[in-house]
Amino acid sequence: MKFKSDTYYIAKIKEGDPGAYAFLVNKHKKMAFNVALQLMGNREDAEEIAQDAFLKAYQALDRYKEESKFSTWVYRIIYNTAISRLRKKKVDVRSIDDDFTASVNVQSTQSSFQDLRREERKRYLAIALQGLKGNESSLISLFYLDEKSIEEICIITGLSASNVKVKLFRARKKLYLQLELALKDELKTIM
Repeated sequence: MKFKSDTYYIAKIKEGDPGAYAFLVNKHKKMAFNVALQLMGNREDAEEIAQDAFLKAYQALDRYKEESKFSTWVYRIIYNTAISRLRKKKVDVRSIDDDFTASVNVQSTQSSFQDLRREERKRYLAIALQGLKGNESSLISLFYLDEKSIEEICIITGLSASNVKVKLFRARKKLYLQLELALKDELKTIM
């Protein structure tokens, strides 16, 4: 199905056609679910977060000023909804020892990872992303998988540009560590 621009559907909604919102939801539901899943870590919570975020977006549509893309605005609502839920749950997060992180051989891990077939890379990347905190996983996904700019990520997360860059740098280091842990047997056979 070919969708029209988001502004078209928003104009229809503001003209009194609430059914036009279904098109916006269908257009962005996969993105919304993926962002929520990375933050929440499980399918049920992710579905609930995505639904809540779309409901909040609909209720606040009159406050949407079109200063950013609709998808960026919805990303922010999803992000804030998920973070609020995580704070309420007080999820236990394991920390990684900085000394162990510093010992990660990034070059070796990166070159070995590039040698794997495409399907294996996707599988191992998914495993590695699950090993990151929700916030780190979502930043990596927003920047690399969804190809959002630093500015868009700032709008979505409410973080400053320098903070996003620092968090991306740290998340990449932890991602390499997770990849190294997931690939330790493969690394031994490749090397």
